Amino acid sequence: MMNYIPQRKYRDDIDGLRALAVLSVIVFHLGYLPNGFLGVDVFFVISGYLITGIIYNEIKKNNFSIVNFYIRRIRRIIPLSIFIVLISLIIGIFTMLPDDLENLSQSAFATNLFGNNILQAITTKNYWDVVNEYKPLMHTWSLGIEEQYYFFYPLLILVIKKKIDKWLLPLLFFLTVISLGLYFLPFREHEKFYLIPFRFYELSLGGIAAIWMQNKVIDHVFSTVLIFALIAMLCFKFFLLPDSIVLPITIVLTLGVLVSANSKSKMGSFILENFLFVGIGKISFSLYMWHQVLLAFTRYFWVQELRAIHLVILVILTFALSILTYHLIEQPFRNKNTVSIRVLLITVCSAFAVTSAASFYIYFKSGVLKDVPELGISKSQAKRKFHTLYNRRIFEYDDNFTSKDKIKVLVVGDSFGRDWANVLLESKHKDKLEISYFFKLENYMELKDRAQKADIVFWSRPRLKSVQELGIDKSKMWAVGTKNFGNSNGIFYNYKGDDYYMQRTQMESGLWEENEILKQQWGNRLIDYIEKVTDDNKTVPVFTPLGKFISQDCRHLTQSGAKYFAQLFKDDLALILKK
Repeated sequence: MMNYIPQRKYRDDIDGLRALAVLSVIVFHLGYLPNGFLGVDVFFVISGYLITGIIYNEIKKNNFSIVNFYIRRIRRIIPLSIFIVLISLIIGIFTMLPDDLENLSQSAFATNLFGNNILQAITTKNYWDVVNEYKPLMHTWSLGIEEQYYFFYPLLILVIKKKIDKWLLPLLFFLTVISLGLYFLPFREHEKFYLIPFRFYELSLGGIAAIWMQNKVIDHVFSTVLIFALIAMLCFKFFLLPDSIVLPITIVLTLGVLVSANSKSKMGSFILENFLFVGIGKISFSLYMWHQVLLAFTRYFWVQELRAIHLVILVILTFALSILTYHLIEQPFRNKNTVSIRVLLITVCSAFAVTSAASFYIYFKSGVLKDVPELGISKSQAKRKFHTLYNRRIFEYDDNFTSKDKIKVLVVGDSFGRDWANVLLESKHKDKLEISYFFKLENYMELKDRAQKADIVFWSRPRLKSVQELGIDKSKMWAVGTKNFGNSNGIFYNYKGDDYYMQRTQMESGLWEENEILKQQWGNRLIDYIEKVTDDNKTVPVFTPLGKFISQDCRHLTQSGAKYFAQLFKDDLALILKK
């Protein structure tokens, strides 16, 4: 039996729900709870439910002000957000390598404009990429989603303000259906993850629930079941459920908890309204903002592999700083009696100007604020995307063969293929080679034509089936293997030991296995980077014998790295290129 009862003015159970959400996200980023990232989606639904309820009630009472709404959002979000950006930039300036600092400056500026979700959709794309573990502001993509929603949402409501009872629910239903439809359509995964059209339904469903319930909740016997089901979704991976269904189920369960009278259930009240969870829920925004900053910098310059003691220290520090910023930043700025609108706007605008200007300057300088001899970079000769340009210069070789007296070498593949082309160009054999680079594998006939004309074909991480379909003569075909030099150079750059240039690292998970598969497929016709540099512990060097980073991003070769491998492969190349 279900009864509708009035909703309490302040709901402790929602703070408890926030606690579940933020803890699941934190534990996920620590390397546990495979579905913990769904805590962000729980936040989206809560936000849609609460903010829509506030707006709707104010409009019904005829005292809604869009200016006051935006001021409340500024008070709630921006002071802490900009403070976290400032702290990240300061730490980054002292600890980060140029490429990483430049990336941080982009994220800082995008975070200030609540557009980090868009930036990441354009750049990193893959949320699950290991490089995100080293980005202090990676997590602010979710602020972008929320604030983009709440920038346009009140404007939408104002348009139908006079007929809000008649039009708001149908309009939200319509937009929700469109967003949900987009979510299930075959768009690219990173677009679905980062962009608001695919996330709109999460917030709007919370809004629909708030309007539908009219400040009431449902007293029923299934409250505890819904809570436990939601906890299970956040904690466990259900392999029988398609990934595309897991998120909507989490949204529905969150809605179920929000519209339930959880305080009427002893178990539900115990879980969501206990003192600890309510307290965590209150500081959940600070916890969310701090945890990734601390975790990313810990991985970047303190420890490469997090152990139990590191996790304990991180958790304690995260909670300590969150409590401080909750009381010193969040609470004062949210209270109009403590911080006036004038002080609020002056403070926010000043902090925005300082952090944005600093971000722009760092970006303009390509992150090069000091000499980095390990990368061959100096402040006076800083050049944007120096290493990327070195890799991409191989596109200049995307052309047909024309020479009659040089060895015709076709290099096929992505940026790893371009790396190998650079190795060839740094070798002593470069003057007798005519290199043709091919990238767009879908141009099947052109690739086949160039392969037939080539004396030698180097193909980066090739699919055996593709090579067979092209009919490439095996006697001139060489597979170029994979390579990796850890997850981030930050930990090596910040190391202070006497054996600085002797540092070695494990490869990124799965790369060793990938190379072994290539070795099984191609045997002695594999250009095996890893075999050249791996020791008995399966570690690879970070620096060349001349003290230069082999790779600037742990994946692609610096010019020094290309020269290093050109020397390692000099005898192999002499045999391969022998005519």
